Amino acid sequence: MCYNCGCGMPKDDMGNPQNITEKTFEQASKASGQSVMEAKKHTFEQLKKEIGE
Repeated sequence: MCYNCGCGMPKDDMGNPQNITEKTFEQASKASGQSVMEAKKHTFEQLKKEIGE
């Protein structure tokens, strides 16, 4: 999904490449020298802080 819309399809940008997709995490993980799962984990931890959970 575009992770930000909630559709449940992680590889579909819904026609807009600015939406967050699996490709976003692939690119981010390469940029920071980590695995896709590590990038997702770090993102998840930061989002929990941002939304107060």
